[in-house]
Amino acid sequence: MIVQPSEAFQVIWIGWVVSWVSASLWSGRTEKRAATRETWIYRIVIFAGALLIAPWTAQVLGERPAWQVAYYGTYAFVGVMLTGLALTWWARIHLGCLWSSAITRKEKHRLVDTGPYAFVRHPIYTGLIIALLATAAIEATLVAFLGALLIVLGLWVKARAEERFLSTELAPETYESYRRRVAMLVPFLPHR
Repeated sequence: MIVQPSEAFQVIWIGWVVSWVSASLWSGRTEKRAATRETWIYRIVIFAGALLIAPWTAQVLGERPAWQVAYYGTYAFVGVMLTGLALTWWARIHLGCLWSSAITRKEKHRLVDTGPYAFVRHPIYTGLIIALLATAAIEATLVAFLGALLIVLGLWVKARAEERFLSTELAPETYESYRRRVAMLVPFLPHR
């Protein structure tokens, strides 16, 4: 049986989500959690984006794709998506027990600036953005792009809140030096 490209996207995303949630078990003990209004803002925005980018949303709304991607082009987007998701896993494995889905300070927390964190300060978010844009491009609907943009906005809000939290929880001068050296989400862009 040959998996169709659109089915491949769905299977890969489902597999990624299940593995990502399952891996929560190897997260370290939380010492402090950021509780801000921004926390709820980024969560709501990301959740709304996830609902919009889901393929069944366009179907329910009766939205048709704005363009068609050829069979091999679709697999090229699958490759781009897999590259983004591989980046998320590389970053998460590199963080080890310091990873958390929320903005937290873990036991024995320290600044990680090696591996993918030497290129961008938030490689998990960068990988997700790559995978989401590939997904929206293959779905080719306005609602999918709106969903991807909302998730990107939510990740950006979360990244900014995370940086404020970490700069106070870790040595501020160390984190500020890291911010000056390494781009936030896109390698080689200005570092603020």
